[in-house]
Amino acid sequence: MPEAKKITLPLTDEILKDLRTGDNLLLTGIIYVARDAAHKRMIEALDQGKPLPFDIKGATVYYMGPTPARPGRAIGSAGPTTSGRMDAYAPRLIAEGLKGMIGKGLRSQAVKDAMVKHKAVYLGAIGGAGAIISRSIKKAEVIAYEELGAEALRRLEVEDFPVTVVNDIYGGDLYEQGKAKYQIKAS
Repeated sequence: MPEAKKITLPLTDEILKDLRTGDNLLLTGIIYVARDAAHKRMIEALDQGKPLPFDIKGATVYYMGPTPARPGRAIGSAGPTTSGRMDAYAPRLIAEGLKGMIGKGLRSQAVKDAMVKHKAVYLGAIGGAGAIISRSIKKAEVIAYEELGAEALRRLEVEDFPVTVVNDIYGGDLYEQGKAKYQIKAS
């Protein structure tokens, strides 16, 4: 297995041009956590001409609902949630400058098209490995929508956060490649 590429966030077009579907990455820097309710609030803010609670240009958003932190830890289990639930919101956020999304599961064609058009990537985190993933999170803080509890908008400081490129800026799709690789050829 090829060695993981170490990436320092935020993501830039220069970084993204070298990433390909299937690349394993270790992310270090700031990522934001947002799920359905926070995404809905962010889109409402944009529709009203209000600023977002963080600078979305170059940002990476992790689709995750954390569990409470144990003593001495920044966060509890931090596994990915199903990304498709954010597909209604993602194209707008990508157009606003979002460069990375982390989650699990397939993305809609509209999201994949937006990633190619605006140069963004979708990164897969391993479902069921939330306790292991949480070790890469050094600091976690709620920055907006605190009343949403587990769905509040959070800012995380991560070090060597493990992900795999699922969709790259060239239209590559790891899920499609995987299905094609194992498809039975008719003779």
